[in-house]
Amino acid sequence: MLRTVKAKNARTKRFLKNREAKVTENPKTALIIKGSTTSQIVNDALKDLYALKRANGVFFGKKNELKPFEDEQKLEFFSRKSDASLMVVGSHSKKRPHNLTFIRMFDHQVMDMYELGIENLTPLSEIKGPKCSLGVKPLMVFNGDRFDSDETCKSLKNYFLDFFNGELVDAVNLAGLEYVMSFTATPDNRILVRSYMIQMKKSGSRTPRVELEEMGPMMDLVVRRTELPKAETWKRAVRVPKELKVKKEKNKERDDLGDQYGRVHVGKQQFDKIQTRKMKGLKRRRDDDEEEEGEPMAEDA
Repeated sequence: MLRTVKAKNARTKRFLKNREAKVTENPKTALIIKGSTTSQIVNDALKDLYALKRANGVFFGKKNELKPFEDEQKLEFFSRKSDASLMVVGSHSKKRPHNLTFIRMFDHQVMDMYELGIENLTPLSEIKGPKCSLGVKPLMVFNGDRFDSDETCKSLKNYFLDFFNGELVDAVNLAGLEYVMSFTATPDNRILVRSYMIQMKKSGSRTPRVELEEMGPMMDLVVRRTELPKAETWKRAVRVPKELKVKKEKNKERDDLGDQYGRVHVGKQQFDKIQTRKMKGLKRRRDDDEEEEGEPMAEDA
């Protein structure tokens, strides 16, 4: 248990206030933790994940005795101490070789966990070429029907979106789109992770020609043990504060792309009361009157 800290000066007071619940939360901090026993593959994977999450990440390079699916108290301790809601624990054993456990916390309690085994890894250091800048958010691409049909893959998709989300932004600068991450769910219970740098070349028009260049890391992950979020906890986690809820305006709608549509109700038009005498477009010309007077009237047969 962590002791309750009381503010003794203004600096401590600001620090504690920054950790309090807010309407708009701070960017989520991710803890990259090395377990008691790891392999070189796990160490490389942890370093690469930390490199992508470095702006909002903390790396624990020393060995820590952690067993996420057996003891949650240590995870809660790390979460409270570092004010972190995301964790990645690396481990290696004969039963579960090259293991990565992705953990998400809510209110400093475990909400969901996903244990993934590394089958193939190409780290950042083995791929030559430019790398992404610090703190840049990636484009996320999810391939495969399982991300929409399988509950585990749907939860994993939500976790990865949360993990690489970073700070919320109102607009996107085209020059800030530096790299893309691709996640592919295969029928044999694997997740293929690929990372590419975005190269914008001249195309002779305003829109640049886009090319992808391998950046790394490249990982083939197999899904092992999982602990999906409970319904009550998930409902509390996704609740939107009243201050952020958009008030529904009458006769206005938005589609999936954010375009706004409005509906206008027009009352019954009374044409007999429309003033037309002073409107030039509705006046009769003198030539038209003379033509009507000059035409002979048809006789009844």
